Amino acid sequence: MFKRKMLPCLPLAERVVLTCKDKRFCMNMKTSIGILLAGLLCGQTVRIQAQPGARGGMGAGPRGPQFNGSMAKLFGENAAFSANLEMQTKGASADETMTVPGKIAFAEGKSWFEMDMTQMKGSQARPEAATQMRNMGMDKMIMISRSDKKVSYMVYPGLQAYAETPLPESETGKPAGGFKVETTELGRETVDGHPCVKNKAVVIDSEGSRHESTVWNATDLNKFPVKIEHNEQGALSTMLFKDVKLSKPEASLFDPPAGLTRYDNVQTLMQQQMMNALSRWARFPAA
Repeated sequence: MFKRKMLPCLPLAERVVLTCKDKRFCMNMKTSIGILLAGLLCGQTVRIQAQPGARGGMGAGPRGPQFNGSMAKLFGENAAFSANLEMQTKGASADETMTVPGKIAFAEGKSWFEMDMTQMKGSQARPEAATQMRNMGMDKMIMISRSDKKVSYMVYPGLQAYAETPLPESETGKPAGGFKVETTELGRETVDGHPCVKNKAVVIDSEGSRHESTVWNATDLNKFPVKIEHNEQGALSTMLFKDVKLSKPEASLFDPPAGLTRYDNVQTLMQQQMMNALSRWARFPAA
């Protein structure tokens, strides 16, 4: 039904290229590969938009919102919390707008973020892709960051698998004590029912690098920043926290669930899922 050859150095470690006689098979495989790559890129986008000044690459693997270093200073004395989180990114045009809802938990330098990729909104969030993600078990994604272990976990419950990757030194090497924050009050507003002080917050690290954000600190939630905005390379990123609980989350959240298959990196996990899909669809009868 098809001939196969391998091409090196593409976004996946190995890319299967098919010369097909079965058009339905080819369409399924094309859709599958696109969704696998979308899952990888989506997690990377979440990490970049959630951390001011963050830089990422495909080799580093996606991670959830980071609350270490400069970001931790924006949360003041709130060292542990859980909440519903909505992240928004707005570019220069409507085509560059994305909204990612999820759930967040944080405690003692550990973060946990769960998202449903079918709930993403934006010009590039296609309904047909959401359906395929759900069918492939890739709709749910959990990102865990453990600065104490200097690792991150990317968990796909529907695939019964997760990837463990090292955190870069930039996200583990600077404790919150290595930063100072300068705040300037800009006014008072209400956000999601909470009375807030709107502040310009400039976080400065030991090397003099400055990270500027606009923060809405809720006066009825121990000055918790229920809304954070920052500009990064011309894009406005917003984090909106709802249903905030200031109690310490369960410790078990910050470890991968038991019984899942472990991979050394996200690319290998995605490649294996692609090969599994190839194996399944190769058994389809020709159209």
